[in-house]
Amino acid sequence: MSDYFIGLTGGIAAGKSALEKAFAAHGIVVADADLLAREVVQPGTPALVAVVERFGRGVLLADGQLDRAALRERVFGNDGERRALEAILHPAIRARLQEICRNATSPYAIAVIPLLAEGGGRAAYPWLHRILVVDTPTAVQKARLMQRDGIDAALAERMMAAQASRADRLALADDIVVNDGDIAHLQHAADALHRRYLALAAATPQGTAIPRL
Repeated sequence: MSDYFIGLTGGIAAGKSALEKAFAAHGIVVADADLLAREVVQPGTPALVAVVERFGRGVLLADGQLDRAALRERVFGNDGERRALEAILHPAIRARLQEICRNATSPYAIAVIPLLAEGGGRAAYPWLHRILVVDTPTAVQKARLMQRDGIDAALAERMMAAQASRADRLALADDIVVNDGDIAHLQHAADALHRRYLALAAATPQGTAIPRL
């Protein structure tokens, strides 16, 4: 079981997926919050039961699956409803992230948490030893988002503005990878960090909570 945990975060279209794949290629177990957000609301899960109790059966499809479109419409633009949903989902997602990381067979594990800054930062994830931020120049981020999603500049800017600021994310960082579009640089950075994390994991006594180096 792994006993050293890295939180990986970054803004939308910053390159989290590419960095995640680079670590996975080294055999490192990666838990992705976006994927777990779907898992924790499968039929029969406590989180889905709680969502239905709070928002009604109108957020379910005929087969009992969560109707994501209906739920998005329900919470969109309504801070109170959004916070109520987050209060149900975020603890379940955090618990699964920690469970997967602790059960990892790799020397260390990575939790990919896109909304780490928005979701409470270090206080919400006290079991993380380090936080790695993928940072992208704003202009590069916007251009990449427009190309990826086929959207115009105005929508891309609104999507970026809806997230935590670049400064807020960087304030959390123990490690930073600048992803300006150079894939070779991203791979080299991941290789160097992998070596560093192996050394840190080996030097960390089992059960140590959150060493900061």
